[in-house]
Formats: sequence, structure tokens, C-alpha cells
Amino acid sequence: MPFDPLLLLAFLPAGLALNLTPGADMMFCFAQGLRRGPRAAWAASLGISLGSFVHATVAGLGLAALIAAHPGILTVIRWIGVVYLLWLALNSLRQTRQDVPDHLPSHALREGLMVNLTNPKVILFVLAFIPQFIDPARALLPQFLTYGAMLGLGGFIINGLVGQLAGGAGNRLARSDRFATWLGRISAGVFGLLALRLATLEAK
Repeated sequence: MPFDPLLLLAFLPAGLALNLTPGADMMFCFAQGLRRGPRAAWAASLGISLGSFVHATVAGLGLAALIAAHPGILTVIRWIGVVYLLWLALNSLRQTRQDVPDHLPSHALREGLMVNLTNPKVILFVLAFIPQFIDPARALLPQFLTYGAMLGLGGFIINGLVGQLAGGAGNRLARSDRFATWLGRISAGVFGLLALRLATLEAK
């Protein structure tokens, strides 16, 4: 067995509590659901979960520790994320409801993946949290992959449900152009706040 069953049992409630804690990922899926509908929200949640799994894989390979040891790399990643979120905010302001590609959830998936991968806080979190449940006597990479997959699955379900609820409300309100305009403004505000949060994040 690639992991210690007791450590896995301890990880389950801890991981669930983290997934239930409101954060940038949840707010991003909320904004996607509100603006683009439930399908986009689930696609965004999947992209975020894939990003989390990538972070866990990188950590298991030892590359994340190298990145975390060089603040300059984290700073570059952080500002790429800031610019990307501001670009999403600007697009939300420009688009009407008819412009939003609801039939292409792959757009939301790529956006969720990009937002997650360019958040250096996730890199540091994976390095600080998952190793607490690692058995040093076993192979490291399979353990990181297992815990990363579990975090990703929990996040996918919870963030997706938040986006689903927002999407249901958004679809009803967006039947009028006026509400569609306000939905765009609200989504832009969420993306802008996430960009501000990321811009003011201090690298540790």
C-alpha cells in the first residue's frame, strides 16, 4: 500500500475542512457560475482541481521546495496570476450575456487551471500541509499524488456546488440585458478582488 491507512483517515477530515473554507477558488467558481452558468462553474472547479493535483505532483517530485526557496520565482508566478485575473475582470465588463460561451465549458476549465497554477500560496500550502501526513518510510511521490487527488476531488465537489447554486440564480436573472450587465460587473468585481488579494500576498 503506497500510504499509511491511519494517516489517510486523519487526512480526510482535515482535507474536507480545508475544502469547506471559503477562499479564492470558491469565489472564482461562484463568479463563473453567476456569469456563465452551472456548466462553466463545474468546468472551472475541475480546472482548479487539476491545478491542485499538478501542485501535489510537483511537490512530490521535489520541485516545489526549490521554487519556494527562490522568492523571485514565486513573485513572477504571482504577478502572472494578477494580470490574468485582471484580464478576466475586464472581459466580464465587456461581455454581454450573449457573448459568454456557455456551450464551451473548456474556456472555464482553462481559466480555473490557470488561476490555480499562478497562485503561489497554493504551492506553499501544499508544501506545508501534505507533508504532515507523509510516511517517510514509504515512497513519497505516490503519497503526494494520493493526497493531492483527494484534495482535488473534495474541492471539485464543493466548489462546483457553490458555482451550481450561483449559476441557477444567475441564469434566472440574466434573462434581461440590465441584469446581465450587473452580473458582468459583479463577476468583474470578484475577479478584481482576487487579483488585489494575490497582488498583496507576501511571499514567505
